[in-house]
Amino acid sequence: MVKRQVFFSFEYNKDNWRAAQVKNMGLVDGSSTFSANEWEEVKEKSDKKIKEWIDSQLSKRSCLIVLIGATTSSRKWIKYEIEKAYELNKGIVGVYVNKLNDSAGNQTQRGGNPFYNILTNDGTRLSSHVTCYESPSFTSKFVYSDIKENLPNLIEDALNNKAPQ
Repeated sequence: MVKRQVFFSFEYNKDNWRAAQVKNMGLVDGSSTFSANEWEEVKEKSDKKIKEWIDSQLSKRSCLIVLIGATTSSRKWIKYEIEKAYELNKGIVGVYVNKLNDSAGNQTQRGGNPFYNILTNDGTRLSSHVTCYESPSFTSKFVYSDIKENLPNLIEDALNNKAPQ
């Protein structure tokens, strides 16, 4: 299995614990992940500096993985990351993480599709071109296993089936 360099997009305050579970599965190139400290430092900067950081990170990656929690679809920076990945012709895939437990052992509500309100250059919704994987399981342990089993193929499918430019 080729470990791809990817960019993980997620709502930091609500889903960092869930995102860490996915990032630590060992399925992607180690340079794909950045530390919580790095994000904490970046988010204190101006919008221009945040965009520059996101642009720099995405330029080095082949695929954007949006880890979808309860309110991911309404987040400004996630929308920007999706739009930028589309502009750069990166593979894009969504993975629902709401059924993974957080640090307190809680799951959350399923969020909306973050690709729905983004249009492609031909005017179609990006959501009609991007897979959003949701585990059929309800127990966090099984959801984790499903994501771990499916993520490599989801990444490859996203790379091979990019939205029209």
